[in-house]
Formats: sequence, C-alpha cells, structure tokens
Amino acid sequence: MNKHITAPLTDDTINELQAGEYVYITGTIYTARDAAHKRMYENGIPIELDHNIIYYLGPSPAKEGQVIGSAGPTTSSRMDKYTPYMLEHGLKGMIGKGKRSPEVIDSMISNRAVYFAAIGGAGALLSKCIKKSEVIAYDDLGTEAIRKLEVENLPVIVVIDKNGNNLYETAVKDFKKQCIK
Repeated sequence: MNKHITAPLTDDTINELQAGEYVYITGTIYTARDAAHKRMYENGIPIELDHNIIYYLGPSPAKEGQVIGSAGPTTSSRMDKYTPYMLEHGLKGMIGKGKRSPEVIDSMISNRAVYFAAIGGAGALLSKCIKKSEVIAYDDLGTEAIRKLEVENLPVIVVIDKNGNNLYETAVKDFKKQCIK
C-alpha cells in the first residue's frame, strides 16, 4: 500500500511509517550534501531542522523553463559522520540511497527518525516532483548549497524506520528464503 505524507513530518506520521513502505512526500524539504553537512557540523545549522527532511541531493543546473535540474539522490553514507549531530538537532527524515552505518541507525532509533531511499538513476523523473527550489544557505557551494524545496508526491521507500527495522537487511533475508525453497 502506498502512503501519502506531508513534510515537515509529524510524530504520528513517523510512528506509522514502516520499513518497506512506498511513500509519496508532499510539502517542504531541504537539500544538503557533503560540503553543506561539513559546514553545518563545524559552524552551526542555518536552517530549522525540527521535524524536517534533508534530501541528499546536489541537482544538476536547471534548463530553461525548469524549476531544477536532475534531482537524483547521492550516497547517504557520505553524510554518516554528521548525521547523529543533525538528528540530535531535530532532523526526522533523510532521503538518499545506500546503507547507513550502525551509529546512524542507533541515532535514528534514539531520535525517532526515518530514512527514505529515492531511486538512483531516476533524477530526471524525480525533478518533476519538485515544484519550487530556492537556495537558502551556502550559495558559494554551487550545486551543494542548501536548498528549500517544495515537493509534490515525491516517491520514496522507507528503508529504515524509527525502530531500526532495515529493508536492506530484511529484503536479503526474504530473498534467501525464496531462493532456498
């Protein structure tokens, strides 16, 4: 079953999300990648993180008539060093691709946060869900600047829920069970 949720996230929404669910996000989310995370960690956070979602995204430049260029996720583990800090400051959702470290998962559990995956390689399609994009911090970082996005029905999958249930682990177990039959 597909769920439609609104960002910023509410505690009720976070409590309902379970690993493996397909979700469509509508509302306000933020972008930040490696360089922005490093700067926030070293110099303080210039955005309100409380119950917000960060999309690990460095979009390509927008072509004429587009809101944003290709908007595919980057590898999330590159932000793992900084993620517990962000979670401690109120971040409740992350969108990226790939596995997360045990430290990040532990921090997600203690801070009741969720990790979503967007489909890598589908950046041109994902960009169509972005209705507005505005650079709000670190303009000097170019594509890695922090952006405020208004999204409509952005498709993601809950990979790790607030309890630490991890689709990357359960999917492998389920696949092995199917193959052993």
